Amino acid sequence: FQSESTQSEISHNGGGGWAPERTDRLRWLQVDLRERVEVTAVATQGRFGSPDWVTSYMLLYSDTGRAWKQFRQEDNIGTFPGNTNSDGTVHHKLSHSIRTRFLRFLPVDWSPGGWMGLRVEVYGCAYKSDVADFNGRSSLLYRFNQKSTSTVKDVISLRFKSQRADGVLVHGEGQRGDYITLELHKGRLSLHINLDDAKMHPSSGHVSVFLGSLLDDQHWHSVLIERFNKQINFTVDRLTKHVRTGGLDDSLEVDYELSFGGIPLPGKPGTFLRKNFHGCMENLYYNGVNIIDLAKRRKPQIYSVGNVTFTCSEPQLVSATFLSSSSSFLSLPLDAATETLSVTFQFQTWNREGMLLSAWLRRESERLLLLLVHGQLRLTHHRSALQSQALSDGQWHTVSISMGGFQVSLSVDDKPPSTMQLKDIAQPGRSLVIGGCPSVLTNQGCRNPTMAYQGCMRSVIINNQPINFNLVQQGLLGNYSKLQFDICGIRDRCLPNYCEHDGECSQSWNTFFCDCSGTGYTGATCHNSIFEPSCEAHRLTGSASGFFSIDPDGSGPLKSTVVYCNITDDKVWTVVNHNSTEMVRVQGSSLQKPHVMKFNYSASLEQLRTLVSKSEQCQQEVVYLCRKSRLFNTWDGTPLSWWLDRAGERRTYWGGFLPGVQQCACSLDENCIDMNHFCNCDADRSSWENDTGVLSYKEHLPVTEILIGDTNRSGSEAIYRVGSLHCYGDRFLWNAASFYQESSYLHFPTLQAELSVDTSLYFKTTAPSGVFLEHLGTKDFIRVELSASTNLSTTLYQHKCGIKMVKVPHIHVASVASLSGKSSFSELCRGTASRQRGFLGCIRSLNINGMTLDLEERAKMTPGVSSGCPGHCSSQNSLCHNRGKCIEKSSGYVCDCTHSAYGGPNCKKEVSVSFESGSSVTYTFQEPFSVMRNHSRQSSAIFAQSSNSRESIAFSFLTTQTPAMLLTVNTYHQQYMAIILAHNGSLQIWYRLNRDKEPDIFTPMSLNLANGELHRVQIHREGRDMYVQIDKDTNLKYSLSTDKELITIRSLTLGKVTGRAGVDEEVLQAGSRGFIGCLSSVQFNHLAPLKAAILNRGSSLVNVLGNLVESNCGELADKSSSRSFRGKKLTNAAQSDSAVIGGLIAAVVLITLCALGVMTRFLYRHRHERTRQMASVKEKDHQPRPELRYRAELDLHSAMRDSRKEYFI
Repeated sequence: FQSESTQSEISHNGGGGWAPERTDRLRWLQVDLRERVEVTAVATQGRFGSPDWVTSYMLLYSDTGRAWKQFRQEDNIGTFPGNTNSDGTVHHKLSHSIRTRFLRFLPVDWSPGGWMGLRVEVYGCAYKSDVADFNGRSSLLYRFNQKSTSTVKDVISLRFKSQRADGVLVHGEGQRGDYITLELHKGRLSLHINLDDAKMHPSSGHVSVFLGSLLDDQHWHSVLIERFNKQINFTVDRLTKHVRTGGLDDSLEVDYELSFGGIPLPGKPGTFLRKNFHGCMENLYYNGVNIIDLAKRRKPQIYSVGNVTFTCSEPQLVSATFLSSSSSFLSLPLDAATETLSVTFQFQTWNREGMLLSAWLRRESERLLLLLVHGQLRLTHHRSALQSQALSDGQWHTVSISMGGFQVSLSVDDKPPSTMQLKDIAQPGRSLVIGGCPSVLTNQGCRNPTMAYQGCMRSVIINNQPINFNLVQQGLLGNYSKLQFDICGIRDRCLPNYCEHDGECSQSWNTFFCDCSGTGYTGATCHNSIFEPSCEAHRLTGSASGFFSIDPDGSGPLKSTVVYCNITDDKVWTVVNHNSTEMVRVQGSSLQKPHVMKFNYSASLEQLRTLVSKSEQCQQEVVYLCRKSRLFNTWDGTPLSWWLDRAGERRTYWGGFLPGVQQCACSLDENCIDMNHFCNCDADRSSWENDTGVLSYKEHLPVTEILIGDTNRSGSEAIYRVGSLHCYGDRFLWNAASFYQESSYLHFPTLQAELSVDTSLYFKTTAPSGVFLEHLGTKDFIRVELSASTNLSTTLYQHKCGIKMVKVPHIHVASVASLSGKSSFSELCRGTASRQRGFLGCIRSLNINGMTLDLEERAKMTPGVSSGCPGHCSSQNSLCHNRGKCIEKSSGYVCDCTHSAYGGPNCKKEVSVSFESGSSVTYTFQEPFSVMRNHSRQSSAIFAQSSNSRESIAFSFLTTQTPAMLLTVNTYHQQYMAIILAHNGSLQIWYRLNRDKEPDIFTPMSLNLANGELHRVQIHREGRDMYVQIDKDTNLKYSLSTDKELITIRSLTLGKVTGRAGVDEEVLQAGSRGFIGCLSSVQFNHLAPLKAAILNRGSSLVNVLGNLVESNCGELADKSSSRSFRGKKLTNAAQSDSAVIGGLIAAVVLITLCALGVMTRFLYRHRHERTRQMASVKEKDHQPRPELRYRAELDLHSAMRDSRKEYFI
């Protein structure tokens, strides 16, 4: 090899090998292989007998020794691990071979106790190729032996390099409209193919594929196109896309010839329809034919247009890379005698911000700045500015700046220049800076407005003099910092696109970003679904029945779909509809001309397959009515009708879950009308018969097609309907395992984590620490653990060359923990297989990359681990609300809302009823009893024994009528309590606990509550003390005259009450008027009378008078407020004629307010002093309320069995 590193030498004084001088800025070792060879491996050692070696390095390669490219492994890792001593050999086999003449070893890190030292060896073999050079006005035409050729299989392979971003590489077309075109467009390769007749099918057979990026970098790129019929494989530099063409035809018909390098205009050699290719091609093959070899040998099949040569001319464009966005710069001197300034250069970047150029002018404090602002060029001088279009697109752009006299002009690419007029003559100073401001010039006012330029630059010309980067590199011209010469280090970080689920990728120089808008996913790479995985999960969030989006495979490749969730008290059904759920009448069909109906579901078959597999049970009803229409041939059993399952397989059973048995539901139930047949229809009667059945074998559902074939006889007819797909349960949501030993763990197969990993799980534990999850590899591992010091943490260990992170890992409690990276782990352990402390507790619903692991099945065969996770109801989470009782099940829990005024799966759905005039609900207690002496299991679980007299009442109401009876309770001892609305709409609470004394009457607020708005009332009495809360802003405490209890309650009535002795006149009047409006969620102690009236109509305990209609008070309140708002607008409009009177009144009011202001200030001071005096008294009065203590008792009771709370990560 030959070292070309300036001021470097191979030392023989004490050790053999290469080592640069410590003052050398060009620290690399370059190897000249004399000709292009295929390099397959490299090996390194340190300097012999010395403390000098390189611990990591980059490998660069070049055909010319000027334009270099960094070698990267398959996962874009750009550095190689080096040596740890001077004598050991570290060998690296390249992930893909490179064909090159020059190699450059660029040290990144070296011996901590010594210096850089290298001995290298390169492995490979000879490489020969046929090369053709196209100058932008030339092409090669490969002519067929016949007028046209038609192929069903094509293979085109080539390698190319170019410095132009556009140009046609391959083109062929036929008269009927077939064509194939491979072209370079903005540095990307695009393949266009059409196989159909363009006149008959204008667009059905066309397909376009785009691949690659930054391919105009003067380096070789490989292309392979493989087509077989409609299937196309398109490969560029080891990246492959697989597509299929549309249309009807499979063959490609090309007339006369294929052109390489351009599309020549027929009859005019040398003229082209599109931009032709400018660069080199090698090893160009079409269906096994070496095109360049034929051209070199001047074979008649090849016709050359223009000047095509067979050696590759190398352009002398040399690039430099500005590496740092804060400190990269290139400072160049200017001729002091020059009165004008012209600067031209080409740049390439992804960054939207940065300073490209700064030039000092002779006038003090004046500078000419060229900035990138939001991706656009901005040329500024004082307050004047010129601006261009967006240029931060990774393409090469040419910029020209000219300054002379009173003008400054800016030109970008081929656009006309923009000119800026100056007030004074501008003359350039002694230097200009490309990139950021050097730190030594900070005192002179040079500061980066945003960031320094970070990107590539080439072809810098100042005042018509090209800048020689070699002189700059050797320190003979100007000054620089953080620049890399002879290489453009730009990378397309969006290729491959790490943004999943159609997320849109954008990038800067150092990183990429994913826009997940509208994808249904979130996270750094749009990996995590924003939707729940099932209807069962929606139930856990408290949702009621309705249409919801679910994502059955979570972060997997399938998108979300909309289903109907029928959330009942005992089961949650997922309903997926299709295009034909109505009854269909069939006549005149036979096996030769059958009736066929295909079913298109609202979800794809892949989504349905995932949904069905995750469900506990699925079913689909098939209604089938027949008259002289058989399902099976009665002679030989041949099916006359059948249906197709989701895999397209024919099925001939019509009920149940036993596939392969040709029978109907009546056979399973043993009640067919003719026991000689397995289906009612096979009796072949002229009367209507029924063979309706429910299909429940999951692996066959849903039904995708039905075929009816026996309705062509006289009087023969069939009617059928295939219902929606119904599934219930989530097999994996409650899939859990309990760990009782620290040494126990569940082992699962290898996890292949490509670009990202997401892991989610529920857990609960009382242990302060333990490992949840461990992904173990040869050198890498990911561990998620609970730590007593840090609560919850994730540990990700990466061997330097073994794992490549595309985004930083993160973990969230109560949301999905996303770990992004590329690894291949040898094993996946739930718990820990290492020496870390194991996890004690429960884990359920462990999901990794959209796949839920079956913990229960593994736990059955693992010591120290058991299936399931008991104690869902005993956790501290509020699973059932509003006094609903949580009941444990084998898979999860259900809420018993019997003693709650609410309904729904979590006892959160309000139960509302609209009362009309004369309507009432009376709940009669089963036998005389005292509320506090009822020792049933239910009451003893609810009521504490701290008081002998207690009532807890809650309800919501909406009305516009007064007076009104809301609720009244009476006893066998002529006691009662009543809640009414008085004539003025105020709420009144009446208590008559002693029939010999006057009743206690309380009016919590004087406001009119009969205003058409929804109000919530809560009353709690504890002995003499009564607490009242109205809506959210009124909380009051009252004292009754006695602490007697309501003895032996007779009944509770909502609405109208008639003829009751011992009731006061005002209460009697309100009772006779009843209640007109909406009552909701009525609770009296442990009873829910309104709910009982709806669910137990006809019961002897519930008496309903008048018409009661289930309603929704909340919706009625919204409508009422809307009408009220519109009415106010009309009132204001009607008063517009009184503007003058209003003005006079306003003046009087203003004077009055001024007088009141003085009085208010005095009264406020007096009240403030009084409030301070009363504060201590109120603190004593407002001790914790009994109902709060009551709730605390319930919480304590529910937590006693198991204090473990369940978390989701």
